[in-house]
Amino acid sequence: METFQRVFQPPLYDVFGKDHFLKGWWGAEVFGNRQPIVLELGCGKGEYTVGQAETDPGRNFIGVDIKGARIWRGAKSASEKGLDNVAFLRTRIEFIESFFAPGEADEIWITFPDPQLKRRRSKKRLTGPQFLNRYRSFLRDNGMVHLKTDNVHLYEYTLALVRHNRLDLLCETRDLYRAHFLNDTLAIQTYYEKQFVSEGCKVNYLSFRLPTGKTIEELPEDAAR
Repeated sequence: METFQRVFQPPLYDVFGKDHFLKGWWGAEVFGNRQPIVLELGCGKGEYTVGQAETDPGRNFIGVDIKGARIWRGAKSASEKGLDNVAFLRTRIEFIESFFAPGEADEIWITFPDPQLKRRRSKKRLTGPQFLNRYRSFLRDNGMVHLKTDNVHLYEYTLALVRHNRLDLLCETRDLYRAHFLNDTLAIQTYYEKQFVSEGCKVNYLSFRLPTGKTIEELPEDAAR
């Protein structure tokens, strides 16, 4: 991991309760430009981060995950492809506010996250209010949030949350690969996604805008289950 130029693995004491030195400086210090920055949270092996960087060289992409072995695979792919608009950050999503300044990120992608199905773990859902309100601190005003998931419960929960908070819903489908708005970016598939699509499983997708000045509220208790 240390051999890759754009892989960052800060220790806990560098981010717990304080800002990382790259906060507000990703464009200048890491990418050397002012192109928009797109985050993939819970990026796994980075297939989506790398895939988007290939198809959209006019933007910078940062994959975030806590699993080093997964990030290594993505970083290796980016290096082999000679992509200079890709970086990876190894950290817990709970600390994401320590790394990005207000308005620094243009978009957020959440691809096949752990759905955290048990009610007592609902606060760990990456599309729940606890995380959406974190994202507001660094996502540009009305920046886009995308969710791809094979889990119907997480999809329906997120869709209900978007509607409950009257957010601007852009696209939503329970069968992405038959949707009329399918494009090259949405068609990028992770290793595991290819497996379950080949088995006939459907991919759920939705995207919405997240306003900076609006606090996101949880669904009523019964609806949030």
